Amino acid sequence: MDKNESIKCRVSNCTHWDSQYCTASNIEVDVDGGGTNAPNAEGTNCHTFEPRS
Repeated sequence: MDKNESIKCRVSNCTHWDSQYCTASNIEVDVDGGGTNAPNAEGTNCHTFEPRS
């Protein structure tokens, strides 16, 4: 799949990662611990992540 240059990603061990961009057709990002308000970027979690094999 082509990389989406509007979605940057720094997780190089994800199967959707391509040179600092995400190639997933869609993404899901949630708040760590639940809820709808994150205190900062570190309080979020990409559930689209799939480790490279």
